[in-house]
Amino acid sequence: MKIQRAHLLLCHGTACTSSASEAVKKALEEELARSQLAEQVKVIPTGCFGFCAMGPIMVVYPEGIMYCKVKPGDAREIVETHLIKGRVIERLLYKDPVDKARVSELDDIDFFRHQRREVLHNCGHINPEDIREYIARDGYLALGQVLTGYKPQEVIEMVKASGLRGRGGGGFPTGRKWEFAAQAEGEEKFVVCNADEGDPGAFMDRSILEGDPHAVLEGMAIAGYAIGASKGFVYIRAEYPIAVERLNIAIKQARELGLLGKNLFASGFDFDIELRLGAGAFVCGEETALLNSISGKRGEPRPRPPFPAVKGLFFKPTLINNVETLANIPRIILKGPEWFAGIGTEKSKGTKVFAIAGKVVNTGLIEVPMGTTLRTIIFEIGGGIPKGRKFKAAQIGGPSGGCVPEAHLDVPIDYDSLLEIGAMMGSGGLIVMDESDCMVDIARFFLEFTQDESCGKCTPCRVGTKRMLEILQRITMGDGREGDLDLLKSLAEDIKDTSLCGLGQTAPNPVLSTLRFFEDEYLAHILEKRCPAGVCARLVRYEIIPEKCTACTVCARVCPVDAVTGTPKKPPYFIHQDICIKCGACQAKCPFSAIAKE
Repeated sequence: MKIQRAHLLLCHGTACTSSASEAVKKALEEELARSQLAEQVKVIPTGCFGFCAMGPIMVVYPEGIMYCKVKPGDAREIVETHLIKGRVIERLLYKDPVDKARVSELDDIDFFRHQRREVLHNCGHINPEDIREYIARDGYLALGQVLTGYKPQEVIEMVKASGLRGRGGGGFPTGRKWEFAAQAEGEEKFVVCNADEGDPGAFMDRSILEGDPHAVLEGMAIAGYAIGASKGFVYIRAEYPIAVERLNIAIKQARELGLLGKNLFASGFDFDIELRLGAGAFVCGEETALLNSISGKRGEPRPRPPFPAVKGLFFKPTLINNVETLANIPRIILKGPEWFAGIGTEKSKGTKVFAIAGKVVNTGLIEVPMGTTLRTIIFEIGGGIPKGRKFKAAQIGGPSGGCVPEAHLDVPIDYDSLLEIGAMMGSGGLIVMDESDCMVDIARFFLEFTQDESCGKCTPCRVGTKRMLEILQRITMGDGREGDLDLLKSLAEDIKDTSLCGLGQTAPNPVLSTLRFFEDEYLAHILEKRCPAGVCARLVRYEIIPEKCTACTVCARVCPVDAVTGTPKKPPYFIHQDICIKCGACQAKCPFSAIAKE
């Protein structure tokens, strides 16, 4: 085996790949060959480091020096300065936004310092396309221990003792779910991995599959042994091409080494896995709709009971867990359920992966213990709100979740605390909003998403969300009426109570949570015909500030509808509100900041 004197770990997650990390890798390999270092230094593509705002990310080992925003043109300097002369390249180091100091190591950066990476422990450290690197970090050891040392019920008891709850939405106890599937009668059973991640702004599952696909496969095999299944399916949307490719590679390599297929670890246990690609419908994240889609049917939910554990895929007993849930399993087996139960809060154990997006300095993928506050996530890990603006709310749980206002920034995040304030954990999407966001418009956006994604099977979801969306559209257009808020609340409660599946039952959540915490904004739209955040175009006015106007004519020249009039060099100019289309071009171009948005 060759021993290299240095390793360059280069992120090849989706975000860094879109920022040309493959071109960086090629440039580095060319420079290493030119400098006759190709045999001594190895470039390793890895999964996501999580620090997506700074990508492409590269870490040089053994020193552990992290470089940010690496470009192909940096390759020669990295080779000649760092690898040959042994000098760190200051300009490629992370620059702390507060004290402007350059930081060279991951653990010294706030984004990483406040995290606890357990599910993501291999992401950024191994080549996900090489099973040997996974095995070198104890990969498939948990499966071997289970198959050679435990009975199926003992495995279930371990998962129950860990306190692991499903990471895909409602947080149902994983061990109990396994027990139901194990107790179900049937000669043939299935394990299904729900990788149909559809929340706007969410990419937790995609990143795990891209960075550590074997952890999910190993978790599925352990689940299969526990419930008595010999077949598994990963249902993943086709719009995740990198994750699909790495899963295919991982399955192929696992089969070649006898870690999938017949008689695993000479135990007599057979288990194999196939992929099924979805077309990206949000409703297929719902269990029964997903099973229909795998079966070749239209992705529509079906009434429960019977639950999938009794009649699931092809009407056989089926266990469904999401990606993050399954990726936790090998760690629980290896480190013990007590270890896992020692992390988090009383009723929510372990860690949780979040995808942070929106109005926050550090966007990306993070993992924190259950019970971490939103303030820590947004301000210490996320770096706070950019442009000196004020935090307003965080949408957590995707379209099924709710908006958490500033007053609840210090609430420890777990399944139960979020439900108490009208939100939910969901799969872990977290979108941060600042004072420039209109909460009525945010509610309209999420309801428009769920209405568009409704499969249409049940009337409350198909028609009810449509009526709610029409009311919200009227309000944001300045045509809101007294009584609209009561009507919204009434419709929302009816839809929650009567919809067939989780999509419909949770669709009104963003509306209800914004009504709960930001009702004054709704009233401003309806009663005062005013959008406090200045977002809803029909409720916005652009006005010339006479004291600042110099009559330079710029605003009149850029106005596409000739709504600005006046005489050159004789201020002030005037905006005709009946003609103005609220495009904002005049304000954007005014060199004297003489136009106000009200």
